[in-house]
Amino acid sequence: MGLQDLASLVFPPQCLNCGAATAEPFGLCGACWRETPFITGLVCDRCGTPLVGEDQGHAEYCDDCLALARPWARGRAAILYKDLGRSFVLALKHADRLDLVRPMAAWLERAARPILSPGMLVAPVPLHWSRLIRRRYNQSALLSRALASRAGLEHCPDLLIRRRRTPSQDHRDRDARFANLAGAIATHPRRSARLVGRPVLLVDDVMTSGATFAAAAEACLAAGATEVCILAVARVAKDA
Repeated sequence: MGLQDLASLVFPPQCLNCGAATAEPFGLCGACWRETPFITGLVCDRCGTPLVGEDQGHAEYCDDCLALARPWARGRAAILYKDLGRSFVLALKHADRLDLVRPMAAWLERAARPILSPGMLVAPVPLHWSRLIRRRYNQSALLSRALASRAGLEHCPDLLIRRRRTPSQDHRDRDARFANLAGAIATHPRRSARLVGRPVLLVDDVMTSGATFAAAAEACLAAGATEVCILAVARVAKDA
């Protein structure tokens, strides 16, 4: 019997949400799995929001992505930012629930499969250094590292930097969110060479308007990336 088997006998796997018994560690019980709003079926190929209809094998886009000039090429999200999905994201972000990184990375990998490509460089959306000191970790960097490991892709945790500390995006409308992030994100001067001539996958915990992803994608493209794709754990959807 291995150490992992022995540990499972002493500490049986429990649901990440309710504590009920599960078959595998770092998982959800059947009831909590059904209550977690995983995104499935037809989605917008650019931002990952769910769409009405059946997948016909070609790209479809939501109204926002048809109206806005997105600097990135494709995007996906694993869950909707509501109910248990919102609880999980906030627990990782503010309650030190680092045990959620492993299952979230699995959810991200599953959602991202259609947009992953060989040679893709994976990087997180950055935190300003002052927020990083206060929070002690960048949850997006933990997620991007775990995802890159699962997908066998190169990871660069400090590819991007925040030039200035931006006020919170909470309670801002879409235009104000984009204005708040204008010019706030740039590539790290000692890391820029790693993305030249390569596709980049940007990872964050939540996508709302797409302003943060847009600022990060523009920085990558300006530094020489061939294409940028985006991936979020949770997507804020208007009709969800």
